[in-house]
Amino acid sequence: MATMNSTSSFPYDTDEARWRAVQARDPGADGHFVYGVRTTGVYCRPSSSARLPRRENVEFFDTSAAAEAAGFRPSRRTKGDQTIAATERATLVAEVCRRIEASETLPTLDELADQAGMSPFHLHRVFKAETGLTPKAYAAAQRARRLREELSATDGSVTEAIYEAGFGSSSRFYEASDQMLGMRARDYRAGGAGAAIRFAVGQCSLGAILVARSQRGVCAIFLGDDPERLVRDLQDQFPKAELIGGDPSFEQLVAEVVGFVESPSIGLNLPLDVRGTAFQERVWQALREIPPGTTVSYTELAERIGSPKSVRAVAQACGANTIAVAIPCHRVVRRDGDISGYRWGVERKRELLQRERG
Repeated sequence: MATMNSTSSFPYDTDEARWRAVQARDPGADGHFVYGVRTTGVYCRPSSSARLPRRENVEFFDTSAAAEAAGFRPSRRTKGDQTIAATERATLVAEVCRRIEASETLPTLDELADQAGMSPFHLHRVFKAETGLTPKAYAAAQRARRLREELSATDGSVTEAIYEAGFGSSSRFYEASDQMLGMRARDYRAGGAGAAIRFAVGQCSLGAILVARSQRGVCAIFLGDDPERLVRDLQDQFPKAELIGGDPSFEQLVAEVVGFVESPSIGLNLPLDVRGTAFQERVWQALREIPPGTTVSYTELAERIGSPKSVRAVAQACGANTIAVAIPCHRVVRRDGDISGYRWGVERKRELLQRERG
């Protein structure tokens, strides 16, 4: 795999260049692409010492996964090197992540690619496959994290926090602040003071249900046995926000959520105010893409977000989800299919799944 360097040439972007690399058995091309041989059904690294195939029988793929999806299997030499290649790819992406995190201003994709010795397209693809985010989305998440940290500091002005978080001007910050914080920066610094969150508690066949909405969207859906406990949980989550009991129009939103709990087939499409780490938000987005009536394992979910070794972290992100049913963490089960690990109780999880399957 290419390492971080200052070269700006990307010699493996065309099929002609890739074929030349295969002919030369160029080790520098490893990690940039693989080639499949139609007559044998296997794919190899560019530097493979296997017998050179005829050009008309060769097909190029950006990744081994793409080659396997096309029906090719790894050669014995390639299979032995896959673990090494995966480690090198993870190392390179980690270096790019550190470069993004350390930058005072957001680097462009071209800048990151130039430093990594890769084409922008190749870096974009590899980075997203490894992290589940594009470099731009990762950079935005890091800047939002940095901003939250700066605003939570005990000293310094809001303006100073804006510049310390990497915004070149206050106008650029205010264009994005609502999406990043869900409230004004000064309100966030005050622990949510001044932010208005409307909520209401209702009843459904699964017990008590609390629905809360900020200016941006639904920020909490709690399930439980004790309505008062649900309200206390909301207060703990937003300790300095202004909590406002729902009016008749808000009661309609609660009824919509309750209706979905009772009859999942009607669907639920609500604007959500999702706040978490970059990793958590990747997991929560993947959860929303699981079709009703189906389940995936924590291992499968980790693979879907491009972090197959992060099974435990995926489970923790599911447990950190505070928006029940709308972010359907109940659709994740253990590898053996057993139902466990639900913030609002295993029996509620089992019942939700049975209703969706029904």
